[in-house]
Amino acid sequence: MDAPETTSPTDRPTNSIHFDNSDIISHPSVACRSRANSTLDHPCHKFALPPPPPSGGRRFGPRPCPVCYISAEQARASIPCSSSASPVLRNLTYVVDENPIKIESHGGSEFGGYPSLKQRSESFDMQESMTVHCGFVKGNRPGRQTGFDIDEADLMKLEEFHKVIVASAIFGNYDIIQQPKDVSEAARKNVPFYMFIDEETETYLKNSSTLDSNKRIGLWRIIVVHNIPYTDARRNGKVPKLLLHRLLPNVRYSIWIDGKLQLVVDPYQVLERFLWQQNASFAISRHYHRFDVFEEADANKAAGKCDNSSIDYQIEFYKKEGLSTYSKAKLPITSDVPEGCVIIREHIPITNLFTCLWFNEVDRFTARDQLSFSTVRDKIMAKVDWSINMFLDCERRNFVIQAYHKDLLDHMPPPVAHVFRHPPPLQPLHHVSSAGRNPGKNSRRGRDRRSGSRQRRKPAAGNREKQAFL
Repeated sequence: MDAPETTSPTDRPTNSIHFDNSDIISHPSVACRSRANSTLDHPCHKFALPPPPPSGGRRFGPRPCPVCYISAEQARASIPCSSSASPVLRNLTYVVDENPIKIESHGGSEFGGYPSLKQRSESFDMQESMTVHCGFVKGNRPGRQTGFDIDEADLMKLEEFHKVIVASAIFGNYDIIQQPKDVSEAARKNVPFYMFIDEETETYLKNSSTLDSNKRIGLWRIIVVHNIPYTDARRNGKVPKLLLHRLLPNVRYSIWIDGKLQLVVDPYQVLERFLWQQNASFAISRHYHRFDVFEEADANKAAGKCDNSSIDYQIEFYKKEGLSTYSKAKLPITSDVPEGCVIIREHIPITNLFTCLWFNEVDRFTARDQLSFSTVRDKIMAKVDWSINMFLDCERRNFVIQAYHKDLLDHMPPPVAHVFRHPPPLQPLHHVSSAGRNPGKNSRRGRDRRSGSRQRRKPAAGNREKQAFL
């Protein structure tokens, strides 16, 4: 449980603005603050993004931009005393079915309970009390013989109360664990960092001697998952990503980051900037380039992210429900496509419902959660006064750094060693310019080849996002 320790401000990344304005907190011992005054005279209100760099430069693609943070100590003191309002929905419970039966061809999975289309439709009918499918249908407690099973000692750990947690996952030994940086002492003491892994990843970590006897790797507390419900590692990763409130039932706020990401800003500062300062209960960044679901579907097909027929089926299904091309008519909604590798949220009934229904779409259709995000969001927003803070992707890149997936690193050639050679002995003049090469060859060949190796290939259609280091 959190205690009211204080901490000195930490150094911020280069692309950030750091305020040390003690006026915004009344006293260092304040453990939370009223929502009514949470944004009063905030020092970041006057902050504006600088103009974009001039065109024609060599660098292109997505990049971080400056973000205004208050200090970690001040951010921690800004935790709201009360929960955000959950419009209409007050009580949310979950379907339990020990013997789910599949009755439709596209009914999802046994882990998800095979919800019917009728049940899917009813789950968007907002009521004060609702019961919906939300994974783990085979038991009352997620992780106990429900699929996605977790050891009892770890389950007890996950049931502890915490105001803030950070979570991530690696399945199929797909990524290398990235250690958070610039985390305040208060966050190190009070914010658990949970990393969910499967047995395959656990074996690799044990063999590499990075997993200690306390199930820790640096700041990360490792949670091993058994009896994983899907054969696809990426689909298994959607379980903790979208159903985190089911695995950690006594948490107020969470930050989810994909396993390939490194958190480089204190979690209290991230929450203050993107949730508390905005009076939001759910935040996710927009895709840096695409705003339209149809464009996202085409890009996924071009990049071979998923079976094309499955993507086509999902999009056609949504079109029949009214999915249309994104346009400015949807403002103030700024995008239909998230960059879903980071989710910042408060655990309240309406956000829990949103991620349950989002997971159900991922379970029923493709695992590409960007395709289903806007459908679930818009259906809920049509019924209740609730919205999502879709912040700029360049802001996301300010507080997380993305590494390569492990399979790409494994196939990368080792760095080329620089070999220093002594010059050859002097030879007749007509041999000097071609030393080490056959006479008559173009003496520029080696230089041209080296410079050519640095040229970028023209990106394939729908694959532009791969050309930048995300």
